[in-house]
Amino acid sequence: MDGLSRRKMLIVSGGALGALGALGTSAWAWSPSGSVAGAGAGADPRWVWDPEADPVVASILDRGLVGEVNRLLRTWTRNDQPLPAGLPEDLRAFMEQARRLPAWADQAKLDRAADFVTTKGTYLILLYGLGGGMLSCAIPNEARAVYYSKGGADLKDRAAKTGKLGYDLQEPNAYRPDGRMIVTAVKTRLVHAAVRHLLPQSPHWPKDGGQIPISQNDMLVTWHTLPTYVMRKLTEWRVRIGSAESAAFLHIWQVTAHMLGIKDEYIPASWDAADAQSKQVLDPVLATTREGVDLADKILTISAKGITPDGSTRPLVNSLARHIVGDRVAGMAAIPREFLLDPLVGTGFPVWVALRENLIPLPLVPQITRTIDDAIRKYILFYLSGGRQINIEIPDMNRPS
Repeated sequence: MDGLSRRKMLIVSGGALGALGALGTSAWAWSPSGSVAGAGAGADPRWVWDPEADPVVASILDRGLVGEVNRLLRTWTRNDQPLPAGLPEDLRAFMEQARRLPAWADQAKLDRAADFVTTKGTYLILLYGLGGGMLSCAIPNEARAVYYSKGGADLKDRAAKTGKLGYDLQEPNAYRPDGRMIVTAVKTRLVHAAVRHLLPQSPHWPKDGGQIPISQNDMLVTWHTLPTYVMRKLTEWRVRIGSAESAAFLHIWQVTAHMLGIKDEYIPASWDAADAQSKQVLDPVLATTREGVDLADKILTISAKGITPDGSTRPLVNSLARHIVGDRVAGMAAIPREFLLDPLVGTGFPVWVALRENLIPLPLVPQITRTIDDAIRKYILFYLSGGRQINIEIPDMNRPS
């Protein structure tokens, strides 16, 4: 971590003692030898942010250029597109560097990840949306950062932008020239940098011991609610996964972590390394917050209204979410118990998984499921966006309320 970042952290947090009290004093014990880099300084990621993106975006905000930058970036949608003319030079220089895939990216594995999506699409929709969504509500740092940032005021719009990242990642050409994932990742990285600059200025963000949000550690915690959590659940559900599929799925998320600004020395090189890191950074921080409970309630309501406009399917969504994340996380997110539906979902869901797994090997079934899953994803994005183009944009303010 550079000196400027540390000084900024201490100023915002109200001193080193306050910050340490808020974060806990446990030492960072995960070795960078287990990362894709294979080595590193071993710095505690709680004290590392994004030194490449943060000063550039802070300057854009301070110079009042966010509106114009967002307008220009709306036209940048494909990986192979040149950056729009008229961008500030410091931002252009950063984005040209940020859009490059890491040298260790394996295009064959990235292409093979499409096979994983073809046969696991419905599972991914459930696990990314309800599973990862409820987990994020039980992560205090993430719940507060979402709630008090601009996106917290319009959760449906924020969910659409998060859904776009997941949708673009699941496209067969995600990281190919005609794909969109590089663009989505770089824009998301800019959003994160803006939140780091803006949120400590919010009157609702803790000043005594409050940390600058979205540290490298926070990003790792969120990362583990996605690929690591998904692989754990699929294994628990006894879903058939080939070794090549498993490796490809991990690889596309490793590349995505890099593109989102996570340093290579923190990105796990294997599933074993990911599980070990997750146990250190994710499992211990799960807890209830008022903000997380409110977000969970809104996410579940939005999900129910996506099925039936009147939200009458909310009890079913509650039961499905509780079954996916388990009683511990469900309790932290205050997901209501449904005493009639909970046992039915608990019995019926494993039967559905087993039936689906038995059908997948049959001719044409993978193609059919891919078509159905793609239609579901497109419907979800259409519902969340209200049919409008989804633009990931740099925020210029915190939650207005």
